[in-house]
Amino acid sequence: QVQLAESGGGSVQPGGSLRLSCAASEGISSMNAMGWYRQAPGKQREWVADIFSDGTTFYSDSVKGRFTISRDNAKNTVYLQMNNLKPEDTAVYYCNGTDQFLFPSWGRGTQVTVSS
Repeated sequence: QVQLAESGGGSVQPGGSLRLSCAASEGISSMNAMGWYRQAPGKQREWVADIFSDGTTFYSDSVKGRFTISRDNAKNTVYLQMNNLKPEDTAVYYCNGTDQFLFPSWGRGTQVTVSS
């Protein structure tokens, strides 16, 4: 299975920005879709954004207009640019990939904390 490794998390003030990276062990161009999920303490894991093999992107309503998902196939890396961060964005962010058979792979997660 494909191995995924998230990085780029940290602690920022409200209104700040972070860019998360997800490095994949195999070519992401062969994946049906790549995406990001997040899980806050005591809450269910929620979907954040997807990017499909044709470049089509989708976002949850809570992050639309603030977050941007992108990919660099040559680097086997998916990014999540997060702008105008809010305290409610605080969570562990997980990278996700869905293969040609629609089976998912998950990274270990990276912590994002937004506070004053």
